[in-house]
Amino acid sequence: MTEATTIAVGQETHVAEASEGGARSLASDAWRQLKKNPIFWVSVVLIAIFVLMAAVPQLFTSTDPTEAVLKDARMRPNADAWFGRDIQGYDIYARTIYGARASILVGVFTTLGTVILGSALGIIAGFSGGWADTLVSRITDIFLAIPLLLGGILFMATFPNNADSPYIVVVLKVVLALTILGWPSLTRLMRSSVMQVKPNDYVQAARALGASPWRIIRSHILPNAMAPVIVVATINLGVYISVEATLSFLGIGLTPPAISWGVSISDALVALRTTPHILLFPSLFLSLTVLAFIMLGDAVRDAFDPKTR
Repeated sequence: MTEATTIAVGQETHVAEASEGGARSLASDAWRQLKKNPIFWVSVVLIAIFVLMAAVPQLFTSTDPTEAVLKDARMRPNADAWFGRDIQGYDIYARTIYGARASILVGVFTTLGTVILGSALGIIAGFSGGWADTLVSRITDIFLAIPLLLGGILFMATFPNNADSPYIVVVLKVVLALTILGWPSLTRLMRSSVMQVKPNDYVQAARALGASPWRIIRSHILPNAMAPVIVVATINLGVYISVEATLSFLGIGLTPPAISWGVSISDALVALRTTPHILLFPSLFLSLTVLAFIMLGDAVRDAFDPKTR
Protein backbone atom coordinates (compact mmCIF):
# COMPACT_ATOMS: atom_id res chain seq x y z
CA MET A 1 0.00 0.00 0.00
CA THR A 2 1.46 3.37 -1.03
CA GLU A 3 1.71 6.41 1.25
CA ALA A 4 -1.02 8.23 -0.67
CA THR A 5 -3.33 5.20 -0.49
CA THR A 6 -2.71 4.79 3.24
CA ILE A 7 -3.55 8.40 3.98
CA ALA A 8 -6.59 8.27 1.71
CA VAL A 9 -7.86 5.18 3.58
CA GLY A 10 -7.39 7.13 6.80
CA GLN A 11 -9.46 9.95 5.37
CA GLU A 12 -12.31 7.60 4.50
CA THR A 13 -12.17 6.07 7.99
CA HIS A 14 -12.48 9.45 9.67
CA VAL A 15 -15.27 10.54 7.31
CA ALA A 16 -17.16 7.41 8.33
CA GLU A 17 -16.57 8.15 12.02
CA ALA A 18 -17.86 11.69 11.58
CA SER A 19 -20.96 10.45 9.77
CA GLU A 20 -21.71 8.16 12.72
CA GLY A 21 -22.00 11.12 15.04
CA GLY A 22 -18.42 11.61 16.19
CA ALA A 23 -16.88 15.05 16.25
CA ARG A 24 -13.50 13.79 15.08
CA SER A 25 -12.04 14.59 11.68
CA LEU A 26 -8.76 13.72 10.00
CA ALA A 27 -7.29 17.16 10.62
CA SER A 28 -8.36 17.38 14.27
CA ASP A 29 -7.17 13.87 15.02
CA ALA A 30 -3.84 14.57 13.30
CA TRP A 31 -3.43 17.71 15.40
CA ARG A 32 -4.01 15.68 18.56
CA GLN A 33 -1.26 13.33 17.47
CA LEU A 34 1.11 16.16 16.62
CA LYS A 35 0.65 17.84 19.99
CA LYS A 36 1.87 14.68 21.69
CA ASN A 37 4.91 14.28 19.44
CA PRO A 38 8.11 15.88 20.83
CA ILE A 39 9.78 15.65 17.41
CA PHE A 40 7.09 17.94 16.04
CA TRP A 41 7.73 20.61 18.66
CA VAL A 42 11.51 20.41 18.29
CA SER A 43 11.22 20.84 14.54
CA VAL A 44 8.73 23.70 14.89
CA VAL A 45 11.01 25.58 17.30
CA LEU A 46 14.03 25.13 15.01
CA ILE A 47 12.07 26.21 11.93
CA ALA A 48 10.69 29.25 13.77
CA ILE A 49 14.24 30.32 14.70
CA PHE A 50 15.54 29.89 11.15
CA VAL A 51 12.57 31.72 9.63
CA LEU A 52 13.07 34.56 12.10
CA MET A 53 16.75 34.67 11.13
CA ALA A 54 15.76 34.93 7.47
CA ALA A 55 13.07 37.56 8.02
CA VAL A 56 14.74 39.77 10.63
CA PRO A 57 18.49 38.99 10.82
CA GLN A 58 19.06 42.25 12.71
CA LEU A 59 17.55 40.59 15.79
CA PHE A 60 20.52 38.22 15.93
CA THR A 61 23.43 40.42 14.90
CA SER A 62 24.25 44.09 14.30
CA THR A 63 27.39 43.27 12.30
CA ASP A 64 27.46 44.05 8.58
CA PRO A 65 27.99 40.70 6.78
CA THR A 66 29.61 42.51 3.82
CA GLU A 67 32.23 44.30 5.93
CA ALA A 68 35.62 42.65 5.37
CA VAL A 69 38.44 43.18 7.90
CA LEU A 70 41.43 41.77 6.03
CA LYS A 71 43.82 42.11 8.95
CA ASP A 72 41.62 39.72 10.94
CA ALA A 73 41.24 37.15 8.15
CA ARG A 74 41.02 33.53 9.38
CA MET A 75 40.59 34.70 12.96
CA ARG A 76 39.35 31.94 15.20
CA PRO A 77 36.16 32.27 17.30
CA ASN A 78 36.46 34.91 20.02
CA ALA A 79 34.39 37.42 21.96
CA ASP A 80 34.32 39.93 19.08
CA ALA A 81 33.57 37.40 16.33
CA TRP A 82 31.68 34.47 17.86
CA PHE A 83 32.25 32.15 14.89
CA GLY A 84 35.55 33.73 13.83
CA ARG A 85 36.29 35.29 10.43
CA ASP A 86 36.73 33.73 6.99
CA ILE A 87 39.59 34.07 4.50
CA GLN A 88 38.41 37.51 3.41
CA GLY A 89 37.85 38.82 6.93
CA TYR A 90 34.05 38.57 6.93
CA ASP A 91 32.33 37.83 10.22
CA ILE A 92 31.20 34.21 9.91
CA TYR A 93 28.43 34.58 12.49
CA ALA A 94 26.87 37.51 10.61
CA ARG A 95 27.14 35.73 7.26
CA THR A 96 25.64 32.57 8.74
CA ILE A 97 22.68 34.53 10.08
CA TYR A 98 22.12 36.43 6.82
CA GLY A 99 22.71 33.27 4.78
CA ALA A 100 19.48 31.80 6.13
CA ARG A 101 17.43 34.23 4.03
CA ALA A 102 18.48 32.86 0.63
CA SER A 103 18.12 29.23 1.65
CA ILE A 104 14.71 29.70 3.28
CA LEU A 105 13.42 31.78 0.35
CA VAL A 106 14.48 29.16 -2.17
CA GLY A 107 12.96 26.35 -0.10
CA VAL A 108 9.63 28.09 0.56
CA PHE A 109 9.12 29.54 -2.95
CA THR A 110 10.07 26.27 -4.63
CA THR A 111 7.71 24.33 -2.38
CA LEU A 112 4.86 26.74 -3.13
CA GLY A 113 5.57 26.56 -6.85
CA THR A 114 5.71 22.77 -6.95
CA VAL A 115 2.60 22.39 -4.81
CA ILE A 116 0.55 24.78 -6.95
CA LEU A 117 1.72 23.40 -10.30
CA GLY A 118 1.83 19.76 -9.24
CA SER A 119 -1.57 19.87 -7.53
CA ALA A 120 -3.26 21.61 -10.48
CA LEU A 121 -1.95 19.10 -13.00
CA GLY A 122 -2.65 16.17 -10.67
CA ILE A 123 -6.27 17.27 -10.21
CA ILE A 124 -6.73 17.68 -13.96
CA ALA A 125 -5.31 14.22 -14.63
CA GLY A 126 -7.12 12.42 -11.82
CA PHE A 127 -10.50 14.15 -12.12
CA SER A 128 -10.79 14.38 -15.90
CA GLY A 129 -9.27 11.06 -16.91
CA GLY A 130 -9.15 10.12 -20.58
CA TRP A 131 -6.77 11.93 -22.91
CA ALA A 132 -6.01 14.64 -20.31
CA ASP A 133 -4.83 12.01 -17.84
CA THR A 134 -2.71 10.31 -20.51
CA LEU A 135 -1.12 13.57 -21.64
CA VAL A 136 -0.28 14.78 -18.13
CA SER A 137 1.02 11.35 -17.12
CA ARG A 138 3.38 11.10 -20.11
CA ILE A 139 4.73 14.63 -19.55
CA THR A 140 5.20 13.79 -15.88
CA ASP A 141 7.15 10.65 -16.80
CA ILE A 142 9.48 12.69 -19.02
CA PHE A 143 10.32 15.15 -16.25
CA LEU A 144 10.64 12.40 -13.65
CA ALA A 145 13.45 10.91 -15.75
CA ILE A 146 15.58 14.02 -15.10
CA PRO A 147 17.43 13.92 -11.74
CA LEU A 148 16.71 17.03 -9.67
CA LEU A 149 20.32 17.99 -8.98
CA LEU A 150 21.61 17.19 -12.47
CA GLY A 151 18.73 19.09 -14.05
CA GLY A 152 19.40 22.07 -11.78
CA ILE A 153 23.07 22.07 -12.77
CA LEU A 154 22.18 22.00 -16.48
CA PHE A 155 19.60 24.77 -16.10
CA MET A 156 21.85 27.09 -14.10
CA ALA A 157 24.81 26.42 -16.40
CA THR A 158 22.65 27.26 -19.42
CA PHE A 159 21.38 30.49 -17.84
CA PRO A 160 24.31 31.69 -15.69
CA ASN A 161 24.10 34.63 -13.30
CA ASN A 162 25.74 37.93 -14.11
CA ALA A 163 27.84 39.83 -11.59
CA ASP A 164 25.29 42.67 -11.57
CA SER A 165 22.18 40.48 -11.36
CA PRO A 166 19.80 41.65 -8.60
CA TYR A 167 19.61 39.40 -5.55
CA ILE A 168 15.94 38.53 -6.01
CA VAL A 169 16.52 37.63 -9.68
CA VAL A 170 19.25 35.17 -8.72
CA VAL A 171 17.00 33.61 -6.06
CA LEU A 172 14.02 33.34 -8.42
CA LYS A 173 16.18 31.75 -11.11
CA VAL A 174 17.13 28.96 -8.71
CA VAL A 175 13.47 28.67 -7.64
CA LEU A 176 12.37 28.39 -11.27
CA ALA A 177 14.92 25.66 -12.00
CA LEU A 178 13.88 23.57 -8.98
CA THR A 179 10.16 24.14 -9.59
CA ILE A 180 10.39 22.96 -13.19
CA LEU A 181 12.09 19.77 -12.03
CA GLY A 182 10.22 19.24 -8.74
CA TRP A 183 6.54 19.27 -9.70
CA PRO A 184 6.20 15.79 -11.28
CA SER A 185 6.35 13.81 -8.02
CA LEU A 186 3.58 15.93 -6.49
CA THR A 187 1.51 15.65 -9.68
CA ARG A 188 1.66 11.86 -9.53
CA LEU A 189 0.83 11.90 -5.81
CA MET A 190 -2.12 14.27 -6.25
CA ARG A 191 -3.44 12.25 -9.19
CA SER A 192 -3.39 9.10 -7.07
CA SER A 193 -5.07 10.88 -4.16
CA VAL A 194 -7.81 12.36 -6.39
CA MET A 195 -8.53 8.94 -7.86
CA GLN A 196 -8.95 7.60 -4.31
CA VAL A 197 -11.40 10.36 -3.38
CA LYS A 198 -13.41 10.61 -6.62
CA PRO A 199 -15.49 7.41 -6.20
CA ASN A 200 -16.63 8.34 -2.68
CA ASP A 201 -20.35 8.74 -2.02
CA TYR A 202 -20.22 12.44 -1.15
CA VAL A 203 -18.60 13.21 -4.53
CA GLN A 204 -21.18 11.14 -6.40
CA ALA A 205 -23.96 12.85 -4.43
CA ALA A 206 -22.64 16.26 -5.44
CA ARG A 207 -22.62 15.17 -9.08
CA ALA A 208 -26.20 13.92 -8.80
CA LEU A 209 -27.30 17.26 -7.33
CA GLY A 210 -25.89 19.04 -10.36
CA ALA A 211 -22.80 20.62 -8.81
CA SER A 212 -20.32 21.97 -11.34
CA PRO A 213 -16.92 20.27 -11.73
CA TRP A 214 -15.20 23.33 -10.25
CA ARG A 215 -17.48 23.24 -7.19
CA ILE A 216 -16.88 19.52 -6.72
CA ILE A 217 -13.12 20.00 -6.94
CA ARG A 218 -13.10 23.01 -4.61
CA SER A 219 -15.50 21.70 -1.98
CA HIS A 220 -14.95 17.94 -2.01
CA ILE A 221 -11.94 16.73 -3.98
CA LEU A 222 -9.27 19.24 -2.94
CA PRO A 223 -9.88 19.24 0.86
CA ASN A 224 -9.83 15.44 1.00
CA ALA A 225 -6.95 14.86 -1.43
CA MET A 226 -4.50 17.49 -0.23
CA ALA A 227 -3.16 15.80 2.92
CA PRO A 228 -0.53 13.53 1.29
CA VAL A 229 0.70 16.39 -0.89
CA ILE A 230 1.22 18.62 2.15
CA VAL A 231 3.15 15.85 3.89
CA VAL A 232 5.51 15.22 0.98
CA ALA A 233 5.90 18.95 0.22
CA THR A 234 7.05 19.57 3.80
CA ILE A 235 9.76 16.95 3.43
CA ASN A 236 10.71 18.26 -0.02
CA LEU A 237 11.26 21.75 1.38
CA GLY A 238 14.32 20.53 3.23
CA VAL A 239 15.52 18.79 0.07
CA TYR A 240 15.23 22.01 -1.96
CA ILE A 241 17.29 23.89 0.63
CA SER A 242 20.05 21.30 0.36
CA VAL A 243 19.94 21.36 -3.45
CA GLU A 244 20.23 25.17 -3.43
CA ALA A 245 23.27 24.87 -1.16
CA THR A 246 24.78 22.31 -3.53
CA LEU A 247 24.25 24.53 -6.58
CA SER A 248 25.75 27.50 -4.73
CA PHE A 249 28.65 25.31 -3.59
CA LEU A 250 29.33 24.44 -7.23
CA GLY A 251 29.30 28.14 -8.13
CA ILE A 252 26.25 28.03 -10.41
CA GLY A 253 23.46 28.74 -7.92
CA LEU A 254 23.60 31.81 -5.73
CA THR A 255 26.93 33.54 -6.35
CA PRO A 256 28.76 36.37 -4.55
CA PRO A 257 27.91 39.03 -3.56
CA ALA A 258 24.80 37.05 -2.60
CA ILE A 259 25.12 35.50 0.87
CA SER A 260 24.03 31.91 1.41
CA TRP A 261 25.19 28.87 3.31
CA GLY A 262 26.22 27.17 0.08
CA VAL A 263 28.43 30.11 -0.90
CA SER A 264 30.02 30.13 2.57
CA ILE A 265 30.72 26.40 2.40
CA SER A 266 32.30 26.80 -1.03
CA ASP A 267 34.54 29.63 0.19
CA ALA A 268 35.58 27.62 3.24
CA LEU A 269 37.15 24.80 1.25
CA VAL A 270 40.18 26.96 0.38
CA ALA A 271 41.29 27.03 4.02
CA LEU A 272 39.70 23.82 5.28
CA ARG A 273 42.87 22.27 6.73
CA THR A 274 44.16 25.32 8.58
CA THR A 275 40.87 26.91 9.70
CA PRO A 276 38.10 24.26 9.78
CA HIS A 277 35.79 26.52 11.80
CA ILE A 278 35.05 28.45 8.57
CA LEU A 279 33.29 25.35 7.23
CA LEU A 280 31.78 24.13 10.50
CA PHE A 281 29.21 26.80 11.27
CA PRO A 282 27.44 27.30 7.89
CA SER A 283 27.42 23.51 7.44
CA LEU A 284 25.91 23.05 10.90
CA PHE A 285 23.12 25.58 10.31
CA LEU A 286 22.37 24.09 6.88
CA SER A 287 22.17 20.58 8.32
CA LEU A 288 19.91 21.66 11.20
CA THR A 289 17.54 23.47 8.82
CA VAL A 290 17.22 20.51 6.47
CA LEU A 291 16.83 18.14 9.43
CA ALA A 292 14.12 20.33 10.99
CA PHE A 293 11.96 20.31 7.86
CA ILE A 294 12.44 16.57 7.33
CA MET A 295 11.50 15.89 10.97
CA LEU A 296 8.42 18.09 10.57
CA GLY A 297 7.42 16.20 7.45
CA ASP A 298 7.89 12.86 9.19
CA ALA A 299 5.82 14.01 12.16
CA VAL A 300 3.00 15.24 9.92
CA ARG A 301 3.11 12.01 7.90
CA ASP A 302 2.83 9.91 11.04
CA ALA A 303 -0.06 12.03 12.29
CA PHE A 304 -2.02 11.50 9.07
CA ASP A 305 -1.17 7.79 8.87
CA PRO A 306 -3.99 5.67 10.35
CA LYS A 307 -1.61 2.75 10.96
CA THR A 308 0.05 4.70 13.80
CA ARG A 309 -3.21 4.99 15.74
